[in-house]
Amino acid sequence: MIRKDKSFSRPKKAYEARRIADENNLLKQYGLKNKHEVWKTLAKVDYFRKRAMDLAKASQEEQKVFFNKLKSLGLKAETTADVLDLQIDDLLRRRLPTVLLKKNIATKINQARQMVVHKRILIDGKVVNSPSYLVHVSEENLISVKKKVKAPKQEAKENVEVAQE
Repeated sequence: MIRKDKSFSRPKKAYEARRIADENNLLKQYGLKNKHEVWKTLAKVDYFRKRAMDLAKASQEEQKVFFNKLKSLGLKAETTADVLDLQIDDLLRRRLPTVLLKKNIATKINQARQMVVHKRILIDGKVVNSPSYLVHVSEENLISVKKKVKAPKQEAKENVEVAQE
C-alpha cells in the first residue's frame, strides 16, 4: 500500500499565543473538529497561492482555467493578486456545514456538522458525509435533507395495539 503524504504541515512555532487564539476562534466559528482541519485548509490556500504564482508566467488560457475553477468554488478570483489575497476564511465559508448554516437548514454550526456526518445531507440526490466538502456555486441549490422513513417495526407495534383493543 502506498502511503499518502500528509495534506498539511504543523506550525513552526508550537506555542504562539496569537496563532493559537486565532485557530481556536476558527474552530468555534466554523464548527471544526480539531486544528488539523484548520491546517489542511491553510495548506489548500497555500496551494492556490503557489499555483497562481506559477501561472503568472503562463499563458492566458491556463490562467483562465485556474480562475474559472476558483470561481466555481465561490471564491473571488479575477486576477493573480486576488488569489494571492485569499484567506483561510474564504475557503472555510465554502465548507458544507457553513453553507448549511447560511441556508438555514441547520440552526447551529455543530448541528450542521452532525447532520453531514450522520449522512442526512444530499447534494443532487447523493449522500455527502464529509464536513470538509467544498460546495460549488452550482451545487448550492441542489442541497437537501434526507427525509425520515418510518420504521416498519413501529407500524407493526401499532397494528398489535389496535388488534388488542
